[in-house]
Amino acid sequence: MAKIFPFQPYRYAAAAGPLQNLVTQPYDKISPAMQSHYLAASPYNLVRVILGERKADDTAAENVYTRATRTMNEWIASGVWARDAEPGMFAYFQEFVVPDTGERLVRKGFIALGQVEEYAAGIVFRHEQTLSGPKKDRMELLKHTHTHFEPIFMLYADPAGAIDALLDEAAESAPIDTVTDEYGAIHRIWKVAASAQIQELMAEQKLLIADGHHRYETAMAFHRENPGVAGGSRMMMAFYNMHAAGLKILATHRLVSGVDASGFLEAAGRDFEVKEIASLGELQAAWAETGDRSIIGAAIGEKLYSLEDRAARGALDVVILHTGLLGKALGISEEAVRDEKHLRYIRGMDAAVAEVKKGAAEIAFLLKPTSVKQVADTSFGGGVMPQKSTDFYPKLLSGMVMYQLD
Repeated sequence: MAKIFPFQPYRYAAAAGPLQNLVTQPYDKISPAMQSHYLAASPYNLVRVILGERKADDTAAENVYTRATRTMNEWIASGVWARDAEPGMFAYFQEFVVPDTGERLVRKGFIALGQVEEYAAGIVFRHEQTLSGPKKDRMELLKHTHTHFEPIFMLYADPAGAIDALLDEAAESAPIDTVTDEYGAIHRIWKVAASAQIQELMAEQKLLIADGHHRYETAMAFHRENPGVAGGSRMMMAFYNMHAAGLKILATHRLVSGVDASGFLEAAGRDFEVKEIASLGELQAAWAETGDRSIIGAAIGEKLYSLEDRAARGALDVVILHTGLLGKALGISEEAVRDEKHLRYIRGMDAAVAEVKKGAAEIAFLLKPTSVKQVADTSFGGGVMPQKSTDFYPKLLSGMVMYQLD
């Protein structure tokens, strides 16, 4: 049984300035350049709390986490953040254009608190492995602030769309907040009047983590270590119907550098049908007709290729890439992949090919996007995917609502 709850979030007050200058992408998507941009945008930008500047003279008593806590408390005391007077759930809609296709969609979900459950309970399921470094960092922030600043992204199955209908009703009024992010996605939230109905409809659901595995496992560990902290058994989640039309997964392509790729095509040819192709459009057409076959694109120099696995049927393309091409044909070990040696990740086929053409990578591997069904089948079946197998687009903004443990 999935347990969800309304809550009284902190939100930015009007005195803080335009919300556009205050919210951020999720912490793990913030590059150093983005961090600098956010810091310059406003003295109240959330990056100061979720990903502050580290200093050479940081100590156990004065560091990025103590500064985050001090900043948060100052903002609450001065009215930069204000807490909602009444608990509620929040419809959260994102209107966006899909990269590569230009399709315009609206993804409809809602934000509430979710009960933090151990995976063994069979209520919450993961689809990716996690790394210890990010969890240690998020744990320190949670221990110091006792606050969740960013909702994690959860999927549930509602083929009939009963919850979506309630969210559409809430969205008939003017939103309480609207902001356009740096990628052009428009984010809107509304207070939902039907919290009790949504709780009832969600009660029999199983939940799948789409984004936020590190934060979820951090919350699990925090609750295990601090059972007496009130509210520690709950965290902020954004819930989306996996059957809704607006749910989109983009491919995360791979760039390989620092390896000898001269014999790659010959090595790949032992297990793959290697075919030179004229354009990315030809690759996309092949993907549309693949059925259960695995076809992976490759850009090498000025040329494009399709690589079709001769034997695999029904396997995940990203698994075929990692085992058959990165591992077997190029000799890049799993340990090297985990350490991101020789490997970078990039969104957008054109951008990936451009990196090869300008000499910034030897090979770009191009992947067909993973489907929501593949993610669900893998997750509910007890499996996990390689890192960076999915890119749910757009990301949830951080700072629209925030939950302080009660």
